[in-house]
Amino acid sequence: MESERNNKKRKKSPKTHLQLNPNWAQLQLKLKSNGFNKFSKPTKDPESETQNSILGKRKDRPEAESKLNPLTPTNDDFSLTDVVAMDCEMVGISQGNKSALGRVTLVNKWGNVLYDEFVRPVERVVDFRTKISGIRPRDLRKAKDFRIVQKKVAELVEGRILVGHALHNDFKALLLTHPKEDLRDTSEYLPFLKEGRRKSLRHLASEFLGVEIQNGEHCPVEDARAAMMLYLKNRKQWEKSTKDQIRLQQKQMKRKPKRKPKKKEAVNVDYAATAS
Repeated sequence: MESERNNKKRKKSPKTHLQLNPNWAQLQLKLKSNGFNKFSKPTKDPESETQNSILGKRKDRPEAESKLNPLTPTNDDFSLTDVVAMDCEMVGISQGNKSALGRVTLVNKWGNVLYDEFVRPVERVVDFRTKISGIRPRDLRKAKDFRIVQKKVAELVEGRILVGHALHNDFKALLLTHPKEDLRDTSEYLPFLKEGRRKSLRHLASEFLGVEIQNGEHCPVEDARAAMMLYLKNRKQWEKSTKDQIRLQQKQMKRKPKRKPKKKEAVNVDYAATAS
């Protein structure tokens, strides 16, 4: 009974309101007038939010994904084109100071691989030069015979423009030749020379293509693609200079040297002139 009476008294007792500090009440009024609610989170400016999202990590991620290697082929065309690029890797024979063909790669003008084979040299390999060539003993265990590779390469490049870097080294290893007018050597192209000196393929790729290659073991596929890309970027001017050079050589061949009179003939001419 006593508990019920106490509950009734609590219900009848008027509610007491706490008086706020006048400074706090004034601050609340100012905040309400500015549209701020103490229970709501501060709203972000949508423009600044979009700017942050554009300039922040979200922009960096798509850029990194969309940045493709320019040496990567852009299609699946593996046809034998009118222009092919070649690169070879060598191994050491004899006492290690002589080079022999260890791998050869050919790509078409799209950068797609036409031929890529490890080669078993005729002589015994004493230095695989792995740090540069990337060739290891296991690669040559089932490698193709040199003569088979030599024949196949000769068939693929015949009648075509051949692109490469320092191609004389590759032909020396392959024991092959190619018409000079059909060679496009990036080590000899005049605009690629620095004060008449040749640049390495690595430097050319970095300077003209913005690509880093040959960082460690060389990849002949990558090197052949780099040489092809350098050629294609300068193809119009390169072909024009090549044609001009061929025409100049042909003109020089047609010019016949003036015939010099023999000593006896010269004496006879002088005698006839004095006699008259």
